[in-house]
Amino acid sequence: MTTTRAACTSGAWKPGVVALGSGCTVGDVNPQLVGVVPVRAGSKGLPGKNTRSLQGKPLYRHAVDVALDAGLGEVWITTDIEEIISAPLPSRVRVRCRPPRLAADHTTMAEVLGDLVDVLEGPATMVLLQATTPIRQPGQVEDAVARFVTSDAELLMSVVAAPRESLKWGTVEDGWFSPMRSADHTFANRQDLPDVVKPNGAIYVFDADWFRARRTLASDRILAFEMDAETSIDIDTISDFERAEQLLDGEGERQ
Repeated sequence: MTTTRAACTSGAWKPGVVALGSGCTVGDVNPQLVGVVPVRAGSKGLPGKNTRSLQGKPLYRHAVDVALDAGLGEVWITTDIEEIISAPLPSRVRVRCRPPRLAADHTTMAEVLGDLVDVLEGPATMVLLQATTPIRQPGQVEDAVARFVTSDAELLMSVVAAPRESLKWGTVEDGWFSPMRSADHTFANRQDLPDVVKPNGAIYVFDADWFRARRTLASDRILAFEMDAETSIDIDTISDFERAEQLLDGEGERQ
């Protein structure tokens, strides 16, 4: 694979002529599919995790390589990590350097995405892949994109099964218990509760123009893309990292 040395850029991405729905399949390289891999230096749970070696390559490269293998025409890494900025990368990968204000603990994903979409020109389908879910597969990304572009959703978000009993939870507001969804759920038997899912951070798909106008991923039209527990593993601690290594080595027992 051809590699180039990354450099900070504020230049605009020039969309190609291939449009979604024009006959190009998702598995082909489609220049109108733009990947985003956000990584920053300030991890608290596992310092340096984004550049820590996993199966012989830095953690962030797993997300980049999945994006390329899934046919995304261009992949942007948005980062403040000098090791990534100066690293040789595949030719379809570009780096957007984050200023300190976008690499702080309180920085939101919406702010990071806004900084990137503002330098992209024209229509694009954005595919956000967080680096901390390294077992996500190219086929899952392809399937997620295909579902999004054939739907009327504003956002596709990958999810994984979560404990049903979370529906029993709530918040306390001025001393009063406020149920998470329904007071009936609070007192129901766990086996009688509906299935619950939670975001796993692996895949988000949305339209660039939609995000430019909204400046947020929040929507009431979010399409769920369900993933299994193993490919949803999210690395925040050393035990998470070791579990991912076991699964990638084929040593982890799949449920």
